Amino acid sequence: MPKTKFQEFVYGVLMTFFMVLAMELYNTGLRTGGLTNAALPLALYEMTFMFLLCFVMGFCFIDRLAPKIAFRMAVPGVDNPLFVTLVRASVTVAFMCPIMSFWATLIFKQPGVEFVAVWLQTAACNFPMAFFWQVFYCGPLVRWLFRTIFRSRSGQPAPARTQEHTQNHAQKEKSI
Repeated sequence: MPKTKFQEFVYGVLMTFFMVLAMELYNTGLRTGGLTNAALPLALYEMTFMFLLCFVMGFCFIDRLAPKIAFRMAVPGVDNPLFVTLVRASVTVAFMCPIMSFWATLIFKQPGVEFVAVWLQTAACNFPMAFFWQVFYCGPLVRWLFRTIFRSRSGQPAPARTQEHTQNHAQKEKSI
């Protein structure tokens, strides 16, 4: 999928946005006794800072660790691509759910001395939602959006640009 650092960044932003949106709506509904129209602005407000936390945790840490673990279980180019995708998504959710549940517990729940118990309960409630949302909705949507954004005019995914290609292109423009 992503072939350059810029593409990794775009993919990370898209994935983070749709995961955080769904999880904030879900958790706001849990905290307020059900998701209502009145709770939507609260969820969207919370999304602003949870997006930043999630992006930093995912892009800077988990996106480096998860593939190393996942690709020990499913090898790209060898195993079925669907299996590879499912393993990669599963490992990512297995790390991100407890991390983001930790932050949510700290920020929203004021658990006091019961922090560990509340955090574990929050992670247990969030994991099924995060897993199924990632596997069945968010992951396919983001991969489709990503392929659409980075599709070349020929209908094939855009090739990764190298620094040499960029320099050659700049030299050609100067000579014209």
